[in-house]
Amino acid sequence: MEVVIKISTTEAKKYLLIDTSVLPDVFEEVIQVKELLRSAKVKDITEAVKKVGISRSTYYKYKDYVFNVSDGLKSQKVTISILIEHRRGTLSEVLDKLAQRCCNILTINQDIPINNTANVNITFDISGISGDVKNIVEELKKIKNVLKVEIVAME
Repeated sequence: MEVVIKISTTEAKKYLLIDTSVLPDVFEEVIQVKELLRSAKVKDITEAVKKVGISRSTYYKYKDYVFNVSDGLKSQKVTISILIEHRRGTLSEVLDKLAQRCCNILTINQDIPINNTANVNITFDISGISGDVKNIVEELKKIKNVLKVEIVAME
């Protein structure tokens, strides 16, 4: 397991990628508490720290400075622009494909069809997706009546 540790300085923030085998166990335990809270497997911080075996003060001391690499570096939201032919069921098929890949739709904005085509912008959460965004875009391009798919933004 790798952990990112934020080192506070008076200048710009610095991050280190460190293998957990060389770190004290407390850093991994803080990560475990954060995961218990995120997954709602416990009702509050007190229960989480008891379950992991660290004090609340230890958790609060490090919680804002230690996180998994995926927490700090993985993109969480993607906005794509899709040009579709104005045919019944096309947008529904696109949304079904995103749902199959565990994308959580945040916003959908569809323009009025002009010349039998419509532009659709979709923003979705990719924190729980299966596969990667490029594969999803390629799958969307294969849907009948989808003319163009582009990634507009990713954060």
